Amino acid sequence: MEATGTDEVEKLKSKFMSAWHNMKYSWVLKTKTYFSRNSAVFLLGKCYHFKSDEPSELSPDGSCLDIVDKVISGNVEEFRKDFISRIWLTYREDFPQIKESALTTDCGWGCTLRTGQMLLAQGLVLHFLGRAWTWPGALNIENSDSESWTSHTVKKLTASFEASLTGEREPKVLSNDHKEALKRDCDDSEMRDEVYHRKIISWFGDSPPASFGLHQLIEYGKKSGKTAGDWYGPAVVAHILRKAVEEARDPELQGITIYVAQDCTVYSSDVVDRQCSSMGSEKADMKAVIILVPVRLGGERTNMDYLEFVKGILSLEYCVGVIGGKPKQSYYFAGFQG
Repeated sequence: MEATGTDEVEKLKSKFMSAWHNMKYSWVLKTKTYFSRNSAVFLLGKCYHFKSDEPSELSPDGSCLDIVDKVISGNVEEFRKDFISRIWLTYREDFPQIKESALTTDCGWGCTLRTGQMLLAQGLVLHFLGRAWTWPGALNIENSDSESWTSHTVKKLTASFEASLTGEREPKVLSNDHKEALKRDCDDSEMRDEVYHRKIISWFGDSPPASFGLHQLIEYGKKSGKTAGDWYGPAVVAHILRKAVEEARDPELQGITIYVAQDCTVYSSDVVDRQCSSMGSEKADMKAVIILVPVRLGGERTNMDYLEFVKGILSLEYCVGVIGGKPKQSYYFAGFQG
């Protein structure tokens, strides 16, 4: 009887916290982004310049240009298309209940899992599509005139896309209608890229069968003593992602593996071992290796001595990004300026 009462209290607590987090995080403020027009912007190894000789709108300090609402010369459009093409994964609500919990949302606690998903998603994009790939529909996303988006707005924007994805273990990535439409508008290469793009996103679906969805990641996190609702650190997430890729059953994923560095050190022999690991057949095949390096860049604050090193990493073409921040607040860093 006492155990039953405790379970009811935990369920009530989970529902209360979910309601609080949903209210707290269901509004996403749209802030203007300012860039200096005098220095290059690096985005996951690609360099962009926003120089312009025309009069331009400056930020309050007179040094920055708002490129969100104003198109200037240079390759701003290419930057916007590239940035929008990166896969964005964030808090969600109303997904299937997480096993052994009453949670149907990760608002307020799943930030590092989400940034970890984006890290892995970029690795998969590099592997299947290449760094030069950008989503053809990136600049066609409808802009909202409102200064903020609610979770309802986001659901509406993603509904049409998710309609073509299923929660099956082997998803039908494109419906026949989508295929026919794409055949009219795309060549074979673009068709292939679109199929892979949708398939990659389907692997991160918020449903139990999805290979890298929240439900699966939480299951793998149990071996590290984590449960749904806990805060996950970057190092724990790195090992969860490694396990998720190892356990993935989709044939497309058998040629990929993850190596997690030990004590901030990458041992080349271990990376080679991962690269040459068996793919389930009698002969060994070469695998693509995603290298993750858990490391602290300071104590209470980031040690600025590491700044140039981090910039160097983000300048590499095959960089998949950096995740981190502070407890209960994780970010996905994809580039820098200056």
